[in-house]
Amino acid sequence: MQGSTHILVVDDDSEIRELLEEYLSKSGFRVSSVEDGIALEKHIESEGYPDLMLLDVMLPGDDGFTLCQKVRKHSNVPIIMLTAVSDETDQIIGLEIGADDYIAKPFSPRQLMARIKALLRRVHVVEDKPSDALPKHILFGDWRLDTLAHRLMHQETEKEFDLSGSDFSMLMLFLNRPNEVLDRDTISFATRGREALPFERGIDVQLSRLRQRLGDSGKYPQYIKTMRGNGYILAVPVSYEH
Repeated sequence: MQGSTHILVVDDDSEIRELLEEYLSKSGFRVSSVEDGIALEKHIESEGYPDLMLLDVMLPGDDGFTLCQKVRKHSNVPIIMLTAVSDETDQIIGLEIGADDYIAKPFSPRQLMARIKALLRRVHVVEDKPSDALPKHILFGDWRLDTLAHRLMHQETEKEFDLSGSDFSMLMLFLNRPNEVLDRDTISFATRGREALPFERGIDVQLSRLRQRLGDSGKYPQYIKTMRGNGYILAVPVSYEH
């Protein structure tokens, strides 16, 4: 898996770029690095999107949040945000705009490697599924999910929007296991390829975003219900169109 895997590092600190390039290259990845959003756009124009992106929040010009939003308009490439160690707000914002995971600076190379491998495992599990193993559309409540385009459409209003990779993985987990209580570790494995960390709020943020997409807010959600102390459950019938 690693030999052909291309990781792009976006960080304005030249020392961090050099350290990550050296460490990740020795671990068998193909690594590129750029220092800001302008260089990122040029890199994508010339080489296309990488297999995974490490994106620093604090950048000159467009910050990491802005760049994440721009990338998400065109690609579902896995993105790990590099955030300030004490700033939970950065972590939450990153997940809200479509990042797949985050890691706080300063981090150990081994910790980062574990996050990268976990996220790549999740991505490869999805990609390795034959397309004919997935139904073309999944119907649930008022919604229709296009599994190839990762697009949700409301069947009455025809309002539609695309899902990021981690949001699609989370929704597919619920759709494949309706009326089953899913705990936080199960959800984290499906979306990040790893167990949930103690006191981690990322899953709550992602669930909240998915619920808002489905118009499922308030104390009495229709679609994804909270089973206090146990997990979450998709509480509507699911059907498939092949």
